[in-house]
Amino acid sequence: MRSPSLPALILLTFFSAPSLADVDLDLQGLAGPLKKNVNSYLAAIPEKDYSTTLRFQSRVKKEVVQALNALGYYHPTVRFSVSDDQDELVIHVSAGPVTTIKQLDIDISGEAQDDKDFLNLIKNSGLKVGEALNHSQYDNLKSDISSLALQKGYFNGHYDTSRLGVSPELNEAAITLHFDSGIRYNFGKTTIEGSQIEMQRVASLQPYHEGEPYDVRKVGRFNQTLSSTEWFSSVLVEPDLSHLDSERDLPVKVSLAPQARNQIETGLGYSTDVGPRMTLSWKQPWVNKYGHSFDSRFSISGPEQAVTLGYNIPLEDVLHQYYRLSYGMKHVDDRDTKSIESNLSVERHWRLDDGWHRTLFTRYLIENYQQGELDDVGHFVLPGMTFTRTRTRVTDSLITWGDKQSITLEYGDPALFSETQILRVLAGTSWIRTYGSNHRGLLRVNGGANFAENFARVAPSLRFFAGGDSSIRGYGYESISPRDSTGALAGAKYMVTSSLEYQYRITGDWWGAVFVDTGDAFDTTPDWKTGTGFGVRWVSPVGPLRLDFAWGLDEDPGDQFRIHFTLGPEL
Repeated sequence: MRSPSLPALILLTFFSAPSLADVDLDLQGLAGPLKKNVNSYLAAIPEKDYSTTLRFQSRVKKEVVQALNALGYYHPTVRFSVSDDQDELVIHVSAGPVTTIKQLDIDISGEAQDDKDFLNLIKNSGLKVGEALNHSQYDNLKSDISSLALQKGYFNGHYDTSRLGVSPELNEAAITLHFDSGIRYNFGKTTIEGSQIEMQRVASLQPYHEGEPYDVRKVGRFNQTLSSTEWFSSVLVEPDLSHLDSERDLPVKVSLAPQARNQIETGLGYSTDVGPRMTLSWKQPWVNKYGHSFDSRFSISGPEQAVTLGYNIPLEDVLHQYYRLSYGMKHVDDRDTKSIESNLSVERHWRLDDGWHRTLFTRYLIENYQQGELDDVGHFVLPGMTFTRTRTRVTDSLITWGDKQSITLEYGDPALFSETQILRVLAGTSWIRTYGSNHRGLLRVNGGANFAENFARVAPSLRFFAGGDSSIRGYGYESISPRDSTGALAGAKYMVTSSLEYQYRITGDWWGAVFVDTGDAFDTTPDWKTGTGFGVRWVSPVGPLRLDFAWGLDEDPGDQFRIHFTLGPEL
């Protein structure tokens, strides 16, 4: 048999390789940032190309050298070895000596010469004489200076010199960055077009004044604020850069388009607490040129039917302060409660910079009710205040981090046309935390108290009931409360409920859950009720869906197991 020629052997070495599934790469000799950077470069090579051929080794060596050069190592040595069974290519790397910065000349001229933002940028760049050269630090600083100049209105800024010189023989580098910022432009006159809301009210949202130094963040804030009012279907805020060479003050143009005047939404839902539910919402984001808005919601289910109407009147600080007039009517026919309640309220709202929403209100409640052995009509005038805050971080429609706090105080007195003297306190907090990508924890605690002179005169809607989907699972909806002499649910003076839940991602948007709930609605001392179980969570396109199988550990025998199904927000 004829032996292959030398060229044939070379071709066989280059092109005959084990299948990609049989070859792995093993990087040795590096650690920390060096190994991380080399691995990121090697990750650019598709796994289908992996082999032990000399050609592939040459390709790998090129990537390794480039990765080390980027961190200032210009004299690496790279050699390869192949495992006995030809299924692993071992890359042996010695980084060699590092190149350090010998000379550093960074200069900002023009009006940005003393600008603290530029000085901090340079200070925090990581570039220092005697430190190891890192190409990305140089590239980042060069890019960041240009970006900051555009952000702060130095539109004529440019580099007179930008140079990175390297002497591999001496392992030394010299960096020169000379940036001339030119002048800083100011905000000029703002022109608003297309608004159906009066100009003065729209202009009040402007976060800058004419003649103030330009800052693109304020342009973005103005754009976001206008969008948040819900008055407009499209918003565009942009400076007119055609004036760069003629004047320092740049005109700003605001282009708006009105939002649809009427918005209607319908929905169908289901929960085991109230069964099927149909909702209809009608909203007018703007009613007149002053930016007033109107909203309404109709909800119908077996035990409850409700309608709410609201009218918002923005104040001078449109986005953060407003008055609200609201009216709600609710009919309840569930278990031992039959009532028709009407609420009329006047509210003053503040949205504070720290995320809290503060509300002062006075509501007038009329309730015609039968609660167990009670049959009466209650009238209450209840002034009060509410503080709420919700914070969330959302990834792919899932709350990965969030919490919600709320507290409400309201007071009634016969001198203010209430049936009896009463102080009501309601508070709650909920927490969601995600650990890694597959673990979530949820904690919820809610409580309430009625301090009433004559509790028998307190209407059912002001009393407390526990149990159900969002209270204590494993028990019927509002089935936990003290009972009267006839055995009917009477409603409680106090209420405390809590829930602890652990979730584990099964796959994609599907999660498994285990939970324990506990609490009670009581008049003197609590008789704690506990429910526990497991469930399934699905992050659906229309919101989180929860299916729970729960056992009420303190429920009567034969009535301990319940299935809870809900669709809606977790906070």
